[in-house]
Amino acid sequence: MSIAAPARSLRPGIVLADLIPASRARDIALVVGGAALTGLAAQISVPAPGSPVPVSGQTFAALLVGTALGARRGFLALALYAVAGTAGVPWFAQATSGYGMPSFGYILGMLLAATVVGALARRGADRSVLRTAGAMVLGSAIIYAVGVPYLALATGMTLGQAVAAGLVPFLIGDALKAALAMGALPTAWKLAGRRD
Repeated sequence: MSIAAPARSLRPGIVLADLIPASRARDIALVVGGAALTGLAAQISVPAPGSPVPVSGQTFAALLVGTALGARRGFLALALYAVAGTAGVPWFAQATSGYGMPSFGYILGMLLAATVVGALARRGADRSVLRTAGAMVLGSAIIYAVGVPYLALATGMTLGQAVAAGLVPFLIGDALKAALAMGALPTAWKLAGRRD
């Protein structure tokens, strides 16, 4: 390992993925890997009683991908995930694909959330436990802000019913996912030699 690596990690405005030497091949691999990680995490899925939306690892992966890759690569990774899933790759939650399902709005929300948390990570939002918590809460709120209204439109539910079926059952799981991110991301920076 070169002496330049620790100095590089101290430069402001970088995300974890920037610690890997820059190249077009790196960026392509990170985008494809981020999409694949999201698709893999989506398969960790269990039905939520009374909801057409399952509890899955998909949202955690989307926020982690956005934070680790940054806004541009995070957006591209989630866009690849969404486009490939819409085209028939069965890697949405519960091995589904397509855009007609009631939970597709959450996927669109994940695309936007990955972009926002990626931009925040570039400003240091993943360096400490509290800043990571704020980024994860904001990212989750964005996912719900898109997913819940889409769920209401797709199913004919009222907005109140969509909140009850597509938000409330997931709050505890999202708190656990945020706690995982709060531990993982700042620890990754410490292991990479970053001290804030």
